[in-house]
Amino acid sequence: MPPQASVANPRFAFDGIRAQIRDLHTESIADLAIRARELGDVIPLWYGEGDMVTPPFIREAAKAALDEGQTFYIPNMHGYGPLNEALAGYQTRLHGRDIPVSRTTVTPGGMQALFMALELLVDTGTNVVYVAPQWPNIHNAIHLVGGEPRPFSLDFDGDWKLDLDGLFAACDARTRAIFLSTPSNPTGWTASREEMLALLEFSRRTGIWIISDEVYGRLYFDAPVAPSILQIAEDGDRVLSVNSFSKAWAMTGWRIGWLTHPSAVAGQIGAMTQLMNSGTSGSVQAGATAAILEGEPLVEEIRQRIRTGLDLAYGALAQIPGMVLPTKPRGGMYAFFAVEGEADARKVCADILEKARVGLAPGYLFGSKANAFLRMCVCRERGQIETALGRMLAMRN
Repeated sequence: MPPQASVANPRFAFDGIRAQIRDLHTESIADLAIRARELGDVIPLWYGEGDMVTPPFIREAAKAALDEGQTFYIPNMHGYGPLNEALAGYQTRLHGRDIPVSRTTVTPGGMQALFMALELLVDTGTNVVYVAPQWPNIHNAIHLVGGEPRPFSLDFDGDWKLDLDGLFAACDARTRAIFLSTPSNPTGWTASREEMLALLEFSRRTGIWIISDEVYGRLYFDAPVAPSILQIAEDGDRVLSVNSFSKAWAMTGWRIGWLTHPSAVAGQIGAMTQLMNSGTSGSVQAGATAAILEGEPLVEEIRQRIRTGLDLAYGALAQIPGMVLPTKPRGGMYAFFAVEGEADARKVCADILEKARVGLAPGYLFGSKANAFLRMCVCRERGQIETALGRMLAMRN
């Protein structure tokens, strides 16, 4: 006789669902989004997505691949040959050291690259220490694969800073990896080369892996790329770098990313690819190849769009009484700020939505240290940012 469905919890109709799945839920701004639809004329700056349509040279490359009949499996589980070659050359040039084809695997999105990294390392009963405030998908992904998510927060005193000694002390014998995003979503905090060197030395000493999410690495304002673990790590180091085409090439909906890994684990990563997704669409990879080979002007355009948006945001927000503005971020695509005396930004977000018709993300999504903060995506058309900020100024002054 089959097991009877449980009705103890009406959200779940069946017994036998894994604990990690049973209590899983999406971290979202659903209530605010529903209210936004009711209000109308809302400027949505809460999502981590720009408003630029993927440019024609990328779209045309993908369409050409479809017209040429590239509708079959890609047999190489590490990716489409031209894209793998392009990524090897791109990363080698960008980071100033040889990163051959054998170290890179193309994935259907940055999240898939992250999951592969975690599945490679994390067992039930082990933990991953991650630098917070952090995009909520990270905490939930660690939980989903069976590990313990262990947040370690940046300190905030006008700027976000990492206490390396505290981070290392948060690790123990069950720690499989330290995870960081640099530049960070949501804070814009960026690890320095010296911090990367300290992380690498700690990894070499302890055997703990470093997983570096560098999705925003090209959206950095002091250099063509933010300091990267790939600039200092050897092929034999316990280092994994997660990346994506979503942000710097305006390709969020394409769902394509890549994982840079030691060549020694390429076989396991290829097998995981076969079992998890059987590879990424050939036409999508053709579009990504064009992005890598021809996309430097696009990356610069997006970077400048964000820099302009940050300048506008900081200029306007500084005029609002009681606004807490951290040091302007050196990378990423967000202004992350707080209102003096407000411990939970959800009320502030709801108030701004009602009175200014501007949608912002409340900080609780990114961890307890961020409860008082609001996140504004500034990778938008200038006029839209100016209108949103004008509404907020009119409301708060």
